[in-house]
Amino acid sequence: MRFEQLDLNLLVALDILLEEQNITRSAERLHLSQSATSGILSRLRAFFEDDLLVQIGKKMQPTPFALELQGPVAGVLATVRGSIIGRKANNPEQSERHFKIIASDYIVQVLLRHVVAELAISAPKVTFEFLSPFAHEVSMLAKGGADIMMAPEAVMLEAYPSTHLVSDELVCIADINNQLVNDELSFEQFNSLGHVSVGFARASHLSIEQWLIQTMETNRRVEVITNDFSTMIYTLLNTNRIGILPKHFAEMHVQSQAVKIIKLPFETPKLKESMMWHPTLENDPMHRWLRQRILDSAAKFQ
Repeated sequence: MRFEQLDLNLLVALDILLEEQNITRSAERLHLSQSATSGILSRLRAFFEDDLLVQIGKKMQPTPFALELQGPVAGVLATVRGSIIGRKANNPEQSERHFKIIASDYIVQVLLRHVVAELAISAPKVTFEFLSPFAHEVSMLAKGGADIMMAPEAVMLEAYPSTHLVSDELVCIADINNQLVNDELSFEQFNSLGHVSVGFARASHLSIEQWLIQTMETNRRVEVITNDFSTMIYTLLNTNRIGILPKHFAEMHVQSQAVKIIKLPFETPKLKESMMWHPTLENDPMHRWLRQRILDSAAKFQ
């Protein structure tokens, strides 16, 4: 279909090309050959009279005009999916909807694994793709690159609909054979031992650092920064390092007898995770259905 001389089918391809910035990956998502995808890019360049994506070394980088287009194009497609197509496809048992969810390995392992197991039976054609919040910014929602984001409440945007998901305690862990700590840490031990921390997003903002500095007036000696909680655990094994992470996640890994939970010398704030989505998806029936399934599972988590 054409609108003002633009083949609207090309907008879907443009959205993917700008997100992936790679012909091979874009071709895979479009289910086309690389040559066909390159042909689509050529047609887009001709219509917009702009290179859109420029090959620099081994990477393709968007032009300034392409960056201007990215938000509006993603917004249009999100509106179509949420307000038009979404209202038609409201049958979970037959739906082939593909949901992209930004969530940490903590949320996936303690919560979403139960959701996908249940939906494998009740909605067998629905598929999922989990994206790490440590590598993807909130802007992914605005660009239409994700359907839902699950992250600490502090990350939620006022202009986007959101809801509380789960609360959890923060605990300290160490290698099961760490001889420098027993069941409880002293404040001096907390400050002297090396720490492993999780860094949020590309800027590697440390998860609890600000609270420790402002409230406890202490800087821990962070020796390793990882991009997920699972890796965090592995990087303190066979060392004297310690780390702070959500209690439910820690308890899962204590069962493997590789780590132990140690009492901190102070009370920490609770970790409060929320779920957020783009406003255009607020009334999408399938999206609303999935949100409710997630909330039902989260209610059992408490």
